Amino acid sequence: MPRQFRPLDRRVLWIGFVAMVLGVAVAIVAKVLTALIGLITNLAFYGRWDTSFASPAGNHLGLWVIVIPAIGGIVVGIMARWGSRAIRGHGIPEAMEQVLLNESRIPPRMTWLKPVSSAIAIGTGGPFGAEGPIIATGGALGSLIAQLMHVTADERKTLLAAGAAAGMAAVFSAPISAVLLAIELLLFERRARSLIPVAMATTVGTGVRYVLEGNQAMFPMPNIASPTLPALATYVVLGLIVGIASVGVTKLTYAIEDAFEKLPIHWMWWPALGGIVVGIVGYFAPLTLGVGYTNIAAVLAGQIGLGAMLALCLLKLLSWSVALGSGTSGGTLAPLFTIGGALGGVLGLGLASTAPWLQIDPRMAALVCMAAIFAGASRAFLTSVVFAFETTQQPHGLLPLLGACAAAYLISGLMMRNTIMTEKIVRRGVRVPSDYAADYLDQIYVRDACSRNVVTLRADQTVTEVREWLASEQAAAKHQGFPVVSEKGELMGVITRRCVYDISLGHDTLVGSLIQRPPLVVREDHTLREAADHMVESGVGRLIVVSKHIPHRMVGIVTRGDLLCAHARRLKEAREASRHLGGKADAS
Repeated sequence: MPRQFRPLDRRVLWIGFVAMVLGVAVAIVAKVLTALIGLITNLAFYGRWDTSFASPAGNHLGLWVIVIPAIGGIVVGIMARWGSRAIRGHGIPEAMEQVLLNESRIPPRMTWLKPVSSAIAIGTGGPFGAEGPIIATGGALGSLIAQLMHVTADERKTLLAAGAAAGMAAVFSAPISAVLLAIELLLFERRARSLIPVAMATTVGTGVRYVLEGNQAMFPMPNIASPTLPALATYVVLGLIVGIASVGVTKLTYAIEDAFEKLPIHWMWWPALGGIVVGIVGYFAPLTLGVGYTNIAAVLAGQIGLGAMLALCLLKLLSWSVALGSGTSGGTLAPLFTIGGALGGVLGLGLASTAPWLQIDPRMAALVCMAAIFAGASRAFLTSVVFAFETTQQPHGLLPLLGACAAAYLISGLMMRNTIMTEKIVRRGVRVPSDYAADYLDQIYVRDACSRNVVTLRADQTVTEVREWLASEQAAAKHQGFPVVSEKGELMGVITRRCVYDISLGHDTLVGSLIQRPPLVVREDHTLREAADHMVESGVGRLIVVSKHIPHRMVGIVTRGDLLCAHARRLKEAREASRHLGGKADAS
């Protein structure tokens, strides 16, 4: 008898506790990593021993600024070649690949290789955010802890996602969007047994951040008035425009990566070449160097002019796409937010001056475009909306964010098959889930899908009688297996045609004596998902359906064919369009 599904069990308590401990550890790792980035930045650009988070933009190195990112690229290339090639890139696709193909088992060395390599890349001017490496490191730490424990693959996936989400929450003080990121990009599901531990990890991770750094918004904004209807419609249109831009950004990034693949030198040296481009761009536009969280805050606060925002948008895109395409170690979130926010600020200022009747606020335009570009590039729709709200604590931005991100998601989905997160691993042959729909088989009871007219044999029949009946070639006699019932009609077991034709049996052998094991049954109140799982675990293609109230009373039989018929109904509901109102279905 299969176990009936329970959304929660006591294992969740244990996994939740481990996730909370993991949240504390990841928050501390986040603090250490930001301090390491600050130390390397201060040493490389200012020649001082200081772990405070600093921007490289204020350096006075002149042309020497071109060399520093290249040196960082050389170090990262060496670490990738002799440490692990998996440190290349922004980390989330690699974590997705481990979830989908390797039962969430990330190599232990990634717990230190990824943060150290990222700190070197970012600290020497790489145009990345610290959140990507911390997300990857948190996921690796969660996977490592799970590999040391006696857990299932699903529980290991949950702890990997919990570590990654705690990392994002600890950086941005955005626990809800961190949970949504885990659902949309790592878990590929929304089940209570995985959602609760992830939520507990992000809660604890954010709490530790509050203790270490305070609870202020990551990107504080001045109060903005609620948008008018024309403004709201305009923000949605901006979402469409930025959605197209997100497709272009994704294609540009992978085109640059493909171009590096054609270079006649070893991939170990590519990050150094990318570093040279980063340095050249940084020489002319110092704001493009480093993490750039201050740039995002300045754009959202309306503290940067039109020309500066346009330059920041274009040059940050050039610097980041070349650096990421070269295979160095860094993230995507902060660069995309910078590019999208600056683009939104430019569009907002343009509309505010040319069409004042729309009542566009350039700061709101920057906010919605910042979120929309990530929604379009990654298709993490809910993450994008809630993240922008949590990091700015701007309540009047929710409605424009919802409309703009939906528009960006729509246009991106129509124009681009894969996302900036999935393109790399899809090229390696990984199938990435795109829709997280409810299990259709879990919505149908066995009683509604089983066959009721079951052909049975009596226990007191002889083998000779059954053989003669099978030889009659009646339709009912063509089955491969037959339930056996007692004189009272109670189910005793199942026998097959092969059992009946066993030459060692005597002519007077009773059918009831051929039963070798109890029947494999499922109750009529089980779901088809539970029945399918029972079939797989038992290695059979059919199950006897028994009454809910009388366990030995057979009411039907469910087969693999019945499961396929249920899926046929699902396909019909999804693909066949019909009209009912005013049609024949309305006749009564």
